[in-house]
This record gives sequence, C-alpha cells and structure tokens, in this order.
Amino acid sequence: MKRKLILAFVSGLLAALLGIGFKAVMPVPVNAQSPTLLIAAAASLQETLKEVDPLFKSANPGIAVNYNFAASGPLQQQIEQGAPIDLFIAAATRQMDALQQKNLILTDTRRNILTNSLVLVVPSNSTLGLTSFKQLTNSNVKRISVGEPRSVPAGQYAEEVFKNLGILDRLKSKFVYGNSVRNVLGTVESGNADAGVVYATDARISNKVKQVATAASNLHSPIVYPMAVIKASKNQSTARAYAQFLTSQKAQPVFKKYGFGIAK
Repeated sequence: MKRKLILAFVSGLLAALLGIGFKAVMPVPVNAQSPTLLIAAAASLQETLKEVDPLFKSANPGIAVNYNFAASGPLQQQIEQGAPIDLFIAAATRQMDALQQKNLILTDTRRNILTNSLVLVVPSNSTLGLTSFKQLTNSNVKRISVGEPRSVPAGQYAEEVFKNLGILDRLKSKFVYGNSVRNVLGTVESGNADAGVVYATDARISNKVKQVATAASNLHSPIVYPMAVIKASKNQSTARAYAQFLTSQKAQPVFKKYGFGIAK
C-alpha cells in the first residue's frame, strides 16, 4: 500500500513538472514568421545598402529586409504619418532633429554613421568648360539641376554653397528642382540640365556625368548621415542589430568603396 502511494506521488510530481516546463522547451513552430525590417534611407545610399544587404543576411539568417529609398524629407513625413518603418537613415541632421523633437525615435540609437561631399557635375559630353561653382553665373549656363531644398538635403547644401558664394539670387531663375538627389543626377545625365549639384558618391556611380568641382566644406553645413531606430517599430531589437551591423568592419568597407567617409 505504501509503495503504491509513493509511486502515485512520484508520478503526479513528474506530471506536474512536465506540465510546468513544457512551454519552455517547445521548439519554435516551423511556420513562425521571421522578422521583416523596413529601412527608410536617403536615396544616395541605394547602391551601398543593396551591397550591404546580403552581408547582413548572411550574418543574421532568417531576417528579411525591405528598403524604401527617397529624399530624406518625404521619408521623415512618412514616419510622422505612421508608416511602419523600423530604421531611418537620413542625409542630413535636420530631418532627424525634427523626428527627435516629436519623440518619434529612440534617442539612444541615434548616431552619425557617414559623411559625404558636394560636387558640381555636367553631362559627360559637355563643352561648356565649367570648372567652378561661380561659373554657373555664365550666360551660356541655362539650366542647373538642384534638389528641392526643403525636402532634399543635397538641395539644402547646394543653396548654402550658392548663398555663401554670393551668387544665389543670380542663379535662382536657372534652377530645375529635383525631388531627390538621384532625380537631380538623372536630369544632368539626360542633358536636360547644363549642370547639377549632387554628392560625390552619386557622381562616382555614373558614367554619364563628369565631376568638375567640389564645394569647400566651409561653404555648407557638415554633410553627415544620421540613423536611428523608430520608436513605433515592432522590431526594435532586430533594427538595433541592423544599425549595429552598419558600423561593423563588414559593412564599412562597402561604404568606403562607394566614396563615403566614416563619421567619427
């Protein structure tokens, strides 16, 4: 009788322990959805992030990443309107500052990761002989492609250069505005503008334009690329991992390859 009671007690205890521990040792279901990140990034980062993408996925199997490349201004607006963006990489601090003021980013994840420079480009077959920004005032220069300064950081920087050179008012009538720096580049590539102002990294990827001048860094605000995880993200830990990867020794050589500087 005593033996039966002991066996019953042990059996009951074992069943209870199995019941408590069952969920802890359950494997992840095969059909469980892996996290999918949505990265909103400045248009000038398109080639570099596409090359970084397989490197990140190789180091983090099972994570899918989608990208939305556009001018920093519209991307800022999308985040403000509740778009399901996990990480934002802008081409200027102004857009990130605006999001931070509205408490829309995780401030502990914000950091500047890249730098760039501003250059003057002309179609590769141009015969105007331009070698400086000041020569844009010449009468034979009819159309200048620049980014819309309120939404395109490259346009903001270009306006600062022209203002500091004292030629902004003389050039305004020649401006052809683009909605992203890549749109500006395309306008020059197609010959629909005599010249354009883009980042050095944009000029580097095109064989349809030639770089004829580089703006002195003291003529414009520092060109830095800040990134931050969005507070409303449902994938914050994965977004943090992606952000950390961008600063790793695996990703930085790709940025350098395309002409970006690494922010300190």
